[in-house]
Amino acid sequence: MDSNNFTRSPKLLHLSNQFRQSKHVSLPNTKSTQPTRFKTTNRAAVLICLFEEHDDIYVILTKRSSNLSSFTGQVLLPGGRRDEGDTDDVRIALREAHEEIGLDPKLVDVVTVLEPFASKGNVNVYPVIGILWDRQAFTPVLNTEEVESIFYAPFEMFLKNKNRQQEEIEFQAGKGLFHYFDHETNNKVYTIWAMTATILIAAATLFYQRPPDFQPRMPKS
Repeated sequence: MDSNNFTRSPKLLHLSNQFRQSKHVSLPNTKSTQPTRFKTTNRAAVLICLFEEHDDIYVILTKRSSNLSSFTGQVLLPGGRRDEGDTDDVRIALREAHEEIGLDPKLVDVVTVLEPFASKGNVNVYPVIGILWDRQAFTPVLNTEEVESIFYAPFEMFLKNKNRQQEEIEFQAGKGLFHYFDHETNNKVYTIWAMTATILIAAATLFYQRPPDFQPRMPKS
């Protein structure tokens, strides 16, 4: 990624280094056995793309098209299922972000990949953390068949109680919590919930090196 034409934010640089050094996360190693283990259809990846604006860190989010058969109208991170040509989780996330919102992979500095989250259908979803150092270089181009709109939310909001609600859900393995975050921007209110909220809570906890102001999971009985 070319960094000659802009100044990297010291704040974002410091926080991104914390991700790189975290023992809870890792980047794919092309010399390892990952290509063998990677060959599975039950795999997906999402891109947590962060940038700084007005001294705040933001994450890029999308609202899915109402014409889709799945996740209709939901707020999601850019991402999707593995394609045949994908060689690792970073490739999945960057390809999907390019297809969905026109984000050039060359603009994204990938700093780490989080441990997977299990979704419906036993799909493992791997969050890929990337930094968009040059926000002005990104002009969104939406794939309107998949994406209705794009917006940016303060990353730290996923550690705060403000504009947050929760719901207790019964799963086969026991009870769990669903978190709902409301975010107003451009005269619209978006609700971030379900796995997207869960992933962003976990990522923000690592990024800011502090727990959320609320109980993220059901207390152990």
